Amino acid sequence: MRIISGTAKGKKIHTPEDKNTRPLKDMVRESIFNILDHSSLLDKNLEDCTILDLFSGVGSFGLEAISRGAKKVVFFENYKPAIKLLTKNIDLLSFNKKAEVNKINIESNNALEKLNYDFNLVFIDPPFKSKNLNKILENLFNSKTINTKTLIILHRHTKADDQISSEIKIVREEIYGLSKINFCYFNF
Repeated sequence: MRIISGTAKGKKIHTPEDKNTRPLKDMVRESIFNILDHSSLLDKNLEDCTILDLFSGVGSFGLEAISRGAKKVVFFENYKPAIKLLTKNIDLLSFNKKAEVNKINIESNNALEKLNYDFNLVFIDPPFKSKNLNKILENLFNSKTINTKTLIILHRHTKADDQISSEIKIVREEIYGLSKINFCYFNF
């Protein structure tokens, strides 16, 4: 796995040896960033964005965003082997000044409570078997870190039958193999 574009273009990042972490495939990540670059889904240039990366794993999405110039990425991960690789990857790429790692279960009610950011983009990539997507979205909605222009990107399995809350408006959906990518906004 490698960084596709930007200041760390071509650099390989550490990936898990176990099957408990599912890194975002290069092709899917590249497609997401191409959509962001060539659409009006983000209300700002990526360089002006503060990003929240939930279920970060080894950090492939957030690290790609930093490489492409994102102002700040806040990572959330609670699986210890993934946290170890995530912090190694941040060090490897010298992204420490633009990265913040939170070793907290995002599904707990107060996980986002202490954050003092206005996020422009939130990437949510829970385990495909997770049934708690609406709980995560509810916590995000109540966190006061997002607004009507915050773009939410959901990565789910194509066969996932999530009953997404009516507070979410899906504006674009893309399918890549087993990955379903939804681009959404909250209806405030």
